[in-house]
Amino acid sequence: MTTGHLQGLTIAFIGSGTMGGAIIHALVAKDEVEPEQIIASDLLPERREELQARYGVRVTADNAAAASGADIVVLSVKPQVLPEVLPELHGKIKPEALVFSIVAGMPIVTISQGLTPAQIGEGMTVWTASPAVTEVQRAQAQAILQTMGLEVYVTHEDALDMATAVSGTGPTYVFLLMEALVDAAVHLGFSRREARPIVIQTVLGSARFAQQSDKHLAELRNMVTSPGGTSAEAIYQMEKGSMRTVLSKAVWAAYQKSRLLGQRALQPPEAPLKVDGEE
Repeated sequence: MTTGHLQGLTIAFIGSGTMGGAIIHALVAKDEVEPEQIIASDLLPERREELQARYGVRVTADNAAAASGADIVVLSVKPQVLPEVLPELHGKIKPEALVFSIVAGMPIVTISQGLTPAQIGEGMTVWTASPAVTEVQRAQAQAILQTMGLEVYVTHEDALDMATAVSGTGPTYVFLLMEALVDAAVHLGFSRREARPIVIQTVLGSARFAQQSDKHLAELRNMVTSPGGTSAEAIYQMEKGSMRTVLSKAVWAAYQKSRLLGQRALQPPEAPLKVDGEE
């Protein structure tokens, strides 16, 4: 029985791929909504069948049909697809509805102009909202995000591309680090079957320790680094290899890519090339 900010509301997902499906899973698994409150739109018949069988939600291939009548519309399509989707939804969303976007790099104004003068909310783990979004609707957006973990509200939209580069792309950096640690452990003599849980638990324990502490990360590192010890020697080699610089460049590249994806999605498709003699 749902009793929170989302009780009784209809939530439409426009695009129900990996991220859309993850939010649907979190909402249903944590009893924030009843399955029948959700209507998921997806072009792939097999994906619709999977969502309906797994979560009991309503499904459709019609984006406009999903959005019409919904109290909250979640845009969860790829950036390059959004320009095709927005005209389908134009005029179909209730003026008082909350539009909630997880489309990477897409400005609020683009979504707003492509739909209606409705309240627009754009959120990820780091999220923001347009001035038209009411306090009640912000609480609704926050309730959705909190089913996915922690959320941070920011007042300026530029922070969303920054968040994409740091947290959205962050698992890639962590998985690569873990992969490298597993390879290093195998090089020392561990089997991969042994190395994998050792690395995963090490990363998990370190992250939890940092989460529970109010100390600066550098201070935590100093706590486990003895002068002349193994950690000091390892840090020397990582600094020598410019690990910080490489990571900083990777985050900056991801940030630039996020902004570029948004810009490309706004551009009209290129005109087809003409062959000589064609009109």
